[in-house]
Amino acid sequence: MNAMASVPTIGTELVFTRILDAPRALAFKVWTDPAHLAKWWGPKDFTNPVCEADVRPGGALKIVMRGPDGTDYPMTGAFIEIAPPERLVLNTTAFEDDAGNPRLEVLCTVIFTEYNGKTKLTLTTRVIKAGPEVAQALAGMQEGWSQSLDRLAQLLSKF
Repeated sequence: MNAMASVPTIGTELVFTRILDAPRALAFKVWTDPAHLAKWWGPKDFTNPVCEADVRPGGALKIVMRGPDGTDYPMTGAFIEIAPPERLVLNTTAFEDDAGNPRLEVLCTVIFTEYNGKTKLTLTTRVIKAGPEVAQALAGMQEGWSQSLDRLAQLLSKF
């Protein structure tokens, strides 16, 4: 199989499902509170020295992910829909060019469903915009989100 076959392109949707050992309201809070969001957002071994979230329709999201090698990966976004504790819709943008135009844009829909005292989380990501410069980021998108959601589950297990 061609390794490039699994690289998301414009219009590609990736769907992730996790059963989180936490009540739905807590899972929603950890997605929307910047202090918690900073602890799990991003792949394994990444940190988030900047994490700001104005959680309301039209509110801004700004996260600077720092890789293990010290490289910063800034991203921004906006919350589109908020329906606590059931649903979040947001867009994220990253890899701005010299003029400040993002080379990558992704629409994320997060559904929180009550599941036997736990939370079934379903995250759907859809690539809206992707320039050729972000091919490496797209190639790691599935693994990056998987690791982020693993970190989320780990954080929730500590509550």
